[in-house]
Amino acid sequence: MRVSRSRTAFVLALAAFVVGALPATASAAPKAAAATKPAARPADDNRAFQAFLTGLWPDAQQAGVSRETFDLALVGLRLDTSVLDHTRKQAEFERTIRDYLAATVSGGQVEKGRALAARWSEALAVIERRFGVDRNILVALWGLESGYGTGIGGKDVISSLASLAFIGFRDGLFRDELIDALVILEQGHVARPDMKGSWAGAMGQAQFMPSSFLKYATAYDGGARKDIWANPRDVLTSIANFLKANGWRAGLPWGLEVVLPQSFDYGVSQAAFSEWKRRGLSRADGGPMPASGEALLFFPAGWRGPAFLITENFFVIKNYNTSDSYALSVGVLADRIGGASGLRAAWPAVIDGLDHARLLEVQKLLRALGLYDDKLDGRLGPALRAAARGFQAGHGLVPDGFPTPELLAKLRAAH
Repeated sequence: MRVSRSRTAFVLALAAFVVGALPATASAAPKAAAATKPAARPADDNRAFQAFLTGLWPDAQQAGVSRETFDLALVGLRLDTSVLDHTRKQAEFERTIRDYLAATVSGGQVEKGRALAARWSEALAVIERRFGVDRNILVALWGLESGYGTGIGGKDVISSLASLAFIGFRDGLFRDELIDALVILEQGHVARPDMKGSWAGAMGQAQFMPSSFLKYATAYDGGARKDIWANPRDVLTSIANFLKANGWRAGLPWGLEVVLPQSFDYGVSQAAFSEWKRRGLSRADGGPMPASGEALLFFPAGWRGPAFLITENFFVIKNYNTSDSYALSVGVLADRIGGASGLRAAWPAVIDGLDHARLLEVQKLLRALGLYDDKLDGRLGPALRAAARGFQAGHGLVPDGFPTPELLAKLRAAH
């Protein structure tokens, strides 16, 4: 049996939490990960831009795009310099996971999600049976990606992709996405004026990039036309197909909020649910532990905050967006849509997390100690959490895998 990417990712994540080594994994996510610096191109040179567009024809033709579709898609197109501003923006700081959840799992989001889950219950039942994906996860993803269809973005996708491709942003990625967008037009899934999305080309209510659309978009009725712009049934079916194709395990929760016993060995980070139960962990909502499956112990804001057991389905969600905050928001929102009352544990009054620059410093210092052998990207992922746990355990800190100023200070002192 072929091992799915998500299963592989989960196994690697288990290894990372235990020994601190997680290789970089490829993602077909609609939202790409870290940005690269834009290439130096004449941003206002529309003559060069037009020449660039003309040069796309051989590849478009080879992909099956007709000359008529090609010309209609690109006629009158001018370089959109506004998208270039997005490529240069860097947030001065990242929201804490507490603030992120407060924004994405608000009362309004929950109530609207419940209403839409009821409205589309018949279709969701069919989709759930067909793909094995929890209907509430589908609705939650719909909510986070586009506000349940109200915020798909008003950018012309062809214009955005062409402009990003012209400047060489992320090497050849956006050139390939532009060709795929032309294929979508050729296949008749959407009319040219209706091909709207984000500045980066994420399209419709599912916010698929064109390449993801061609791989995963699925019509609810089995037809050839797949409408993720205006047909909620197609949107939900396509999201379900994406998750299943990336390894979603039917019947397994994304994760659970848990309560730890008074005396707990923080050195243990992964085990079967039965073993977690034996070690004294219990579900925060009082429900039973799953009968089977494995899970990682996850402290998104350190040991003083909420604790979760996360499964491989959590990592499947991260194929959609690589952020831990995003995946946790999807899971919590899905639970709330399904009737849960929300998290039981309170977030710490102050979350002493580190910004991008200091996380990058932590990565470099841990690498110098031989504890970290992954990307130097200033991102808090499984490999960095595992390396942090290893250092914490030997330096009098609770090994929760959450980098703090105290951890950074001890790392500096160790050098």
